[in-house]
This record gives sequence, structure tokens and C-alpha cells, in this order.
Amino acid sequence: RPTWESGTHTQSPAAHSGSRAGGSLSRISRKLCSGKLGIALKVLGGVALFWAVFILGYVTGYYVHKCK
Repeated sequence: RPTWESGTHTQSPAAHSGSRAGGSLSRISRKLCSGKLGIALKVLGGVALFWAVFILGYVTGYYVHKCK
């Protein structure tokens, strides 16, 4: 009997092979998102985002308000 008819969903053993990779990704994610390293990355990301938006706005404003 197919699993879609019984209402229960089963996964094949191949679906569980990525759990080891997912564990290492979550470990890296925890390391990068918490502690001093995480705070430093968030600050650097915020500064980089600020400058990207600032430069984009400056260039856009230059071309919008350029004298003809």
C-alpha cells in the first residue's frame, strides 16, 4: 500500500544521509551568529550595508539631479 494513501509519511534512508552535513552547518551557523565573532560579523555586515546603500543613493542622486 502506498504511503500517500495511509496518511503517514516515511522517508527513505537516503533522505537521512544529509543529517551529518546539516549538523556541521548548524554548528558553523551557531558559531557565526553568537559570541564575539557573531557580533563582529553583524557589525561588519551592518557597516558594509550602510556604505552600499550610501554609495547607491549618492550615485542615483547624482544622475537624477545632474544639471543639463
